[in-house]
Amino acid sequence: MATNPESKTPLTDAITHDHREMYAYYQQFKQNKGDTDAQGRWAHQLMWEVARHAVGEEIIVYPLMEKQLGEEGTKLADQDRNDHQTVKELLAKLEALQVGTAEFDSILERAMATLHKHNDSEEQNDLPRLEMVLHPDHSKEAAAQFRRTKHFVPTRPHPMAPNKPPYETLVGFMAAPIDKLKDLFTTFPTEEMKKDAGL
Repeated sequence: MATNPESKTPLTDAITHDHREMYAYYQQFKQNKGDTDAQGRWAHQLMWEVARHAVGEEIIVYPLMEKQLGEEGTKLADQDRNDHQTVKELLAKLEALQVGTAEFDSILERAMATLHKHNDSEEQNDLPRLEMVLHPDHSKEAAAQFRRTKHFVPTRPHPMAPNKPPYETLVGFMAAPIDKLKDLFTTFPTEEMKKDAGL
């Protein structure tokens, strides 16, 4: 996603773009009920995006909130990390379940409900507070760092991994190659499926 050069909130734009993608992937998962192959592909795409997004926020955004907003930022970041932990634990359970089962659907629905509440809080509370104290150039640089970081982080949930730098960064870089190897054997939506879904 290219940042709008006119935007005053490029970091918020990058994060909300990811949030919308997550919702679109989940919508495709639900729309393909009865087609376990398609549902599996969309579930993998969703989990892949959530994992990368969460670690990107934990490495780039939350430390920035703590630095720029002080004690208030630390409280917000800690709550966000707790929300991420809940979602990671739920998504990790899915790896042992069969797509198309009531249990898989129920756990994914719970994860998305938690994620939606978390994303809304970020968009309505955390990010506006952060953007108020960031110079637009700093927001632009943070958005670029966030997007870059997503290329190097794990692509699967790791609920037992630390969720604060520097340990998260180290563990993430160690887990990422293993995740990427697993991704080679995982099915994702085809380009045609994404195009048909308008993504």
